[in-house]
Amino acid sequence: MEPTAPTQKFIEIKEIRDGVVCLKNGKLRKILIVSGVNFDLKSEEEQTLILNSFQNFLNGLDFSTQFFIHSRKVNIERYLELITARKAEEPNKLLKVQIEEYAEFIKSFVEQNAIITKTFFAVVPFDPIIIPDQTAGLLSMFKKSKPTTGQPPKEELSDQKNLQQLNQRVDQVVNGLTEIGLRAVPLDDKALTELFYNLYNPRLVEKRGLEISK
Repeated sequence: MEPTAPTQKFIEIKEIRDGVVCLKNGKLRKILIVSGVNFDLKSEEEQTLILNSFQNFLNGLDFSTQFFIHSRKVNIERYLELITARKAEEPNKLLKVQIEEYAEFIKSFVEQNAIITKTFFAVVPFDPIIIPDQTAGLLSMFKKSKPTTGQPPKEELSDQKNLQQLNQRVDQVVNGLTEIGLRAVPLDDKALTELFYNLYNPRLVEKRGLEISK
């Protein structure tokens, strides 16, 4: 029987570094968490304005951008821990009983009625153009090595340029969403790891909720 292939083999992510998702094919991604807006509560004029602004925002982009909604069962473990701690600090016995009953009610309610939270994200891509080295091969063995000039290697300079262009795209998306009245914040390494953990474990309750930094 052949050994089971590791999960990492089926994941396209190579690493997550400095808020950037580096794929195995060399492509780069930044993920923004975006605030929501209750569209149904807006007036007809406001809805039309939002739609037109969003259309203008999309038409102004010269690169593809992905928007997706992540629905997840709410994790109430932390909330129950806070209630338990509050109960331990309460000197009034009657209030202790009420806090305990409240905690049992919340726990029972969530077990019977799953509470789903929706989080909105935008994925900003940058796909570097990879040019194959035409000098590779037997002839490259006869080339004289160039003296070092103290400058960073070409690969490092290329990576810096790619990150700069990716960040420019991120700024463009953030500014465009801000004009619509939405706030977008790039996820850091910890939040990205948490997000992909939740995405690749759809049957589990999320470990920690993602929120827009204040």
